Amino acid sequence: MTPLKLKTPAIAALMLGVATPAIAQDMCGGFGDNGIWIGGDEASSDIATADSYREQMALVLGGNEYVSLFTLSAPTDVRVEAAGRGSGDPIIDLIDSTGGVILSDDDSGGNAASRAETYLEAGTYCMSMRSYDGGPMTAFVRVGRQDQEPLTDGVASGGDVSTGSCDEAVPFGALGTTNAASVDDTPYWSFTLDTETPITITAENESADPVITLYGPGEVYIDENDDYDGLNSRLDVTDGLAPGTYCLAVAALSDDSAPITVNISAYDPEEALRNLYARGEAAPPLDGSVQVTDLGVLTSRVRQDVQASEDVSWFSVDFADPGLLVVEAIANGNSDPWLVIYDDLGRQVGQNDDYGDGLDSLIAVRLQPGIYIIGVRQYEGGQGFIRLLAERYVRAQ
Repeated sequence: MTPLKLKTPAIAALMLGVATPAIAQDMCGGFGDNGIWIGGDEASSDIATADSYREQMALVLGGNEYVSLFTLSAPTDVRVEAAGRGSGDPIIDLIDSTGGVILSDDDSGGNAASRAETYLEAGTYCMSMRSYDGGPMTAFVRVGRQDQEPLTDGVASGGDVSTGSCDEAVPFGALGTTNAASVDDTPYWSFTLDTETPITITAENESADPVITLYGPGEVYIDENDDYDGLNSRLDVTDGLAPGTYCLAVAALSDDSAPITVNISAYDPEEALRNLYARGEAAPPLDGSVQVTDLGVLTSRVRQDVQASEDVSWFSVDFADPGLLVVEAIANGNSDPWLVIYDDLGRQVGQNDDYGDGLDSLIAVRLQPGIYIIGVRQYEGGQGFIRLLAERYVRAQ
């Protein structure tokens, strides 16, 4: 039977099959403490010596992650994959023993599946899988060597990102330059840094659904991204790249002939922070630097009409006493709202898209007194009329 991602994985393992959760603490820096061995137990999860790939079926419940554990007794070329059932769209992260993220992927498996191939030293690793939209999802996860059968088709038919052709790269130009070309015309760009520089790379055209992969001198893999902003891609290398010549591979998951607008610039931390606020991935400060509409003390309910866009509109409410906060974003089928709530310290307390059978969003969360920040935006971009409703419930006496 199949292991589920539950808050009590030890009980889940007893109920659902022989796969057992990790008992040791600090697996992958704590990320894997509730993970499940991909082979059922640690001894059977050594991919370097396994006679076949290791696979699990996982159920991800709203907003949670499913973590598979595996080991390597020797350096190995591995492949990690996740394929959702039905319309499921998984995202995977490969994490090392210290909790560092080695790579992330969304759609490189083709048809919304995730896939990544890399070389790993001997050690213990975690593969974390979550749902792209935060909703419940059933998926298969697989870890194997690159000489073993893959779970997914990959994106070779839609622009396969790989090394080996960086010697064909077209010079991009100076930092700050923007170029537009299709993958058919220019699948590789090169650029040179004279001094150590943090950089930002963006690739835009949702019709193409771009994927970008950055390689250093000698075609050493550095990082990749897919679907940072909708179907567009972005890489922020904040630690700085050493002087040298770099190669950027550009793939298109949907249309190799569609032009992709690529920009390579010096990393701007203030601009990056503004992007996080606009996407709802961080709470804005309440110092006036970002527009936050104060809805006042929430005594019972408050309604606010929002002309929403792809950038988050922010609101704050004063929650005077302990209770239940219910926030709805209602579009009546005319748009697709997305909701998030943070406390005044910037900790996320709730996030939702597509509650129930429709596209409207709803968050219900028990809260202590304080100021809470509510963000709402259009999930698919564009403009849309959204009615925001916030209600406060208290325990019956």
